[in-house]
Amino acid sequence: MSWAVLGAGHWGTALAVHLCRQGQDVRLWGRNPQHLPGGSDLSRLSPVFPDLPWPAGLQVEPDLAAAVAGVEGIVLAVPSHALRNLLNSLSSFGLSREAVLVLAAKGLELPGALRLDQVVQAECPDMPLVVLSGPSFAHDLVLGKPLAMTAASHNMAHAQRVAEVFVSDQMRVYRSDDVAGVCLGGAIKNVLAIAAGISDGLVNGDSARAALITRGIAELHRLGTALGGRTETFMGLTGAGDLILTASSDLSRNRRVGIGLGRGQTLEKVLADIGQEAEGVRSARALFRLAQNLGVEMPITEQVYRVLYAGADVRQVSEQLMRRAARAEHPVAVTPAGDASREEGV
Repeated sequence: MSWAVLGAGHWGTALAVHLCRQGQDVRLWGRNPQHLPGGSDLSRLSPVFPDLPWPAGLQVEPDLAAAVAGVEGIVLAVPSHALRNLLNSLSSFGLSREAVLVLAAKGLELPGALRLDQVVQAECPDMPLVVLSGPSFAHDLVLGKPLAMTAASHNMAHAQRVAEVFVSDQMRVYRSDDVAGVCLGGAIKNVLAIAAGISDGLVNGDSARAALITRGIAELHRLGTALGGRTETFMGLTGAGDLILTASSDLSRNRRVGIGLGRGQTLEKVLADIGQEAEGVRSARALFRLAQNLGVEMPITEQVYRVLYAGADVRQVSEQLMRRAARAEHPVAVTPAGDASREEGV
């Protein structure tokens, strides 16, 4: 197959490299031609992965129309706030309705707090859509380390088609029809990862981080199911799995945002030091509004919102979480193994 990967950041470039290793012909496009790999040196993938050799089958294409012309699959790996404008451009190119769109971005669109699959379906309603998500870092993918992801679609034949392209000895791919749940898990976990980072920045310890992650899963489940996702999805790769990774690893930009805030740095300073998108900062505003509108209790998310947008002191919000009234834990129930809606492996 021929593929266009739209978004030449770390994740988009890593997915392009993976597809090339799968024997696919790939065109990589980015919004800023100056940040695209190549130029005078076609031996390395600078500037994103300067130590990585240029993979066979990769073509860098700065022109969007040329990048998507005649391809059979398009990977969408741009930040959430750039997705709709990109889709508007794509819809004017007369793409084949057979070309599958693979949504590899995470977050929510502001101001309406729309899931990103809803944005895609609104702008390109006639094209097959598959959401590719799960606990995965670009760094691990390009280094050939093992990982697992989920391909979700309302049409399981489309999910199977994408899974067969991406699955490898390195990447195990599961299938799901819970598109809402997969997208929500990828958005909510980023905000909770900021909370875990704040805790670590305050040097609260490993036990506190474990508690935050566990109670974060409960928040993810409460809001996610209220918005149409399923319990088993939030207990799987794209829910608990993605949250555990993002809240625990220093490769996580959202966790690093929280660490900086916990150490007393301003949000502006933290984001400038990271120099890349941290979707949890945007998503916190959307999730707070959704929780308020739906009457869903999300104390961790609320405190992250207060730190980011209301000037709350990080140590005070940490203490407020600890002083909340005692209650029964109510652990999330796991769907029985025989349930037909569980993730299916490839």
